Amino acid sequence: MQDDPATRIRLDIAYDGTAFNGWTRQPGMRTVQGEIEAALAVVFRRFPPFPTLVVAGRTDAGVHATGQVAHLDLSPEQLRSLARPRRGKMQGRVYDAPASLGRRINGLAGLESDVYVSRSAIAPDGFDARFSAIWRRYEYRIADNLSPRNPIERRNTVWYPATLDIDLMNQAATSLLGLHDWATFCKPREGATTIRTLQEFRWQRSSDGILVAEVKADAFCHSMVRSLVGSCVAVGQGNLDPERLVGIRDERMRGSEFKVMPAKGLTMVEVGYPEDSGLAARAEQTRARRQAEEASPVLVRPSGSGLPTGPA
Repeated sequence: MQDDPATRIRLDIAYDGTAFNGWTRQPGMRTVQGEIEAALAVVFRRFPPFPTLVVAGRTDAGVHATGQVAHLDLSPEQLRSLARPRRGKMQGRVYDAPASLGRRINGLAGLESDVYVSRSAIAPDGFDARFSAIWRRYEYRIADNLSPRNPIERRNTVWYPATLDIDLMNQAATSLLGLHDWATFCKPREGATTIRTLQEFRWQRSSDGILVAEVKADAFCHSMVRSLVGSCVAVGQGNLDPERLVGIRDERMRGSEFKVMPAKGLTMVEVGYPEDSGLAARAEQTRARRQAEEASPVLVRPSGSGLPTGPA
């Protein structure tokens, strides 16, 4: 007799990364994945093995998220266990078992938690939080000398003691767009490619006076966003010519001309996916590309998007 197939659940997640050692589960350290999976172990304590999470983008220590996406697979027994409402009257409402998973995780975390599941639902056929994604978008917030210093926002905004020229920063950001090798802007990982397509990179001053960078790419290698932001800050402060960034990128050798910015200013805000009909094909394409990269990380030059992402 063939076992019933698992049911894939999509989770949309937000978190304040200040007290987390990044997303990825690590022994003896508090991480976002570790906290949510600990809650899952409680929810499904009578139905092992406990589910594990696959995430769209593994954020680094101190990085926040408002639009993180993950998936997990539930056995038929685990899914049926969610179909039994807990104590309390439904008052005529229709009980949604998959949606209840997010509520149970949030209930275990408590009202003052720094991680929150904003949505849990059955994923469309072929959905893979990591491999089906076609882009990830981050924002970075800086309060320069022209910005207000709001202590309430100190966890997600970097206070920078200089006046930054946003026009020069946008000139530099625009020059970097496209498919390139970003080794200069990434922390190296053995066997991992640094080829990425930077789709959007722009700066604006928000209504409250904060400088906000919006950065979008098919994927990001480790520390890439914070390095890109740091290079533009050097330009905005007058320490680098805008034209110099292309040369730094193409030299593919990290120097000391700019600094990597702190993690706390960075927030993962959105993950993009194709239409439901294209999810499975996208995941298959990206997974095959990843396998090719691992087999030949130097020679593979992807012609488009779809690379899995590491901490930004």
